[in-house]
Amino acid sequence: MTHRQDASGARGNSPGPRSASPSPGWHELTTPDGRALLERISERRRAGEGLDTISRLLRGEGTDPALLSAALTQTELRARAAGKFGEIAAELLFTRAALEQATRAQVAALHAERFRTAGCRSVADLGCGIGAESLALLNAGIEPLPVELDPLTAEFAQHNLAVAAGRTGAAVPAVRVGDAERLGPGDADGVFLDPARRTAGHSDTRRVASPDDYSPSLRFAFELAEHRPAGVKLGPGLDRDLIPDRAEAQWVSVDGQLVETGLWFGVAARPGIRRAALVLRGSSADELTADGDAEDAPVRALGAYLYEPDGAVIRARLIGALAGRIDADMASDGIAYLTGDRLVETPFASAFRVLEELPAREKDLRRALAARDIGALEIKKRGTDTDPAALRRRLKLRGDASATLFLTRAAGRHVALLAERC
Repeated sequence: MTHRQDASGARGNSPGPRSASPSPGWHELTTPDGRALLERISERRRAGEGLDTISRLLRGEGTDPALLSAALTQTELRARAAGKFGEIAAELLFTRAALEQATRAQVAALHAERFRTAGCRSVADLGCGIGAESLALLNAGIEPLPVELDPLTAEFAQHNLAVAAGRTGAAVPAVRVGDAERLGPGDADGVFLDPARRTAGHSDTRRVASPDDYSPSLRFAFELAEHRPAGVKLGPGLDRDLIPDRAEAQWVSVDGQLVETGLWFGVAARPGIRRAALVLRGSSADELTADGDAEDAPVRALGAYLYEPDGAVIRARLIGALAGRIDADMASDGIAYLTGDRLVETPFASAFRVLEELPAREKDLRRALAARDIGALEIKKRGTDTDPAALRRRLKLRGDASATLFLTRAAGRHVALLAERC
């Protein structure tokens, strides 16, 4: 197929080449002809036709090749977006990069709820991308004031907000196009920012980034947070040295995937909470909170069960708090596995029953797994530089049984633990 052209889709306030001109045909998707073409493709998709067949048919009818290419790619993006946005994705417009970076609808709804609880009637969405946060604000009855640097992304955000406003009967917010630091939040009650890293792909590999390595800069974001309720969405691997003392830092995972670090300020932050791990699975939401980093639990001998904390718990440094909840301790110093003698169900960790310790030497391990008829093996590792995929190939597994193998440290030594999920 030849329709995989894409637009730049730069997020938020990204500078330089990430705001390059889009591929031909993309701007036309917001025109009546573009919308009509998208609807024709959608109708044929619902009738069961594949994109290759649809492409040949429409090319044969003389459809503009650039517009057709953009529309076919857009159809693929809409299908992919359903996991983040739900059924409304079929009416929205996306770029590949903007969809990847957009907040999931269920997470954006929680952001909007913070502002609603804080009493905000309007929130500036600085670096709005294709409008995920503004859509959630609109649905929460809050007026969004979106700003986006990239013209095409702003055009798509405007379309998306018009779709959402049409469903709710609200006025359609106007997306301002320009630099978020120059345009600012206006008279909004609150502010939300989703800064992008300027140094993506840069040769400088310093562990600690500068606040100015982001766009909009974190310095700008934190200054805004001095004067009004504010939220700043950042990557889950954010350097903790950049977190202001006054912020509530919340790490969020969705169905086991760590998706963001949220920094909250003013009345958008919750009293007495400085560290939080929010775990979303399906329709359930569970949160572990504390007034600061938790001390790790003591190390103990390996028990009957091993717990793998959710990534949000690990990044929030609340492993010690979780250990107290499930009557467990650390399996090894500095390794994010907990161990205990009894099974305690928790949304904050996956539990495994330890079956036995196997030889750690690869040759002996292969023999031990073959003797147990294990053909499907989930390999987890911490505290070792083993490549699980490469090891699995070398083990040459054949058999009908399945299990989980932990390669880690316990009591100061490397161990191979055969386990089963609880």
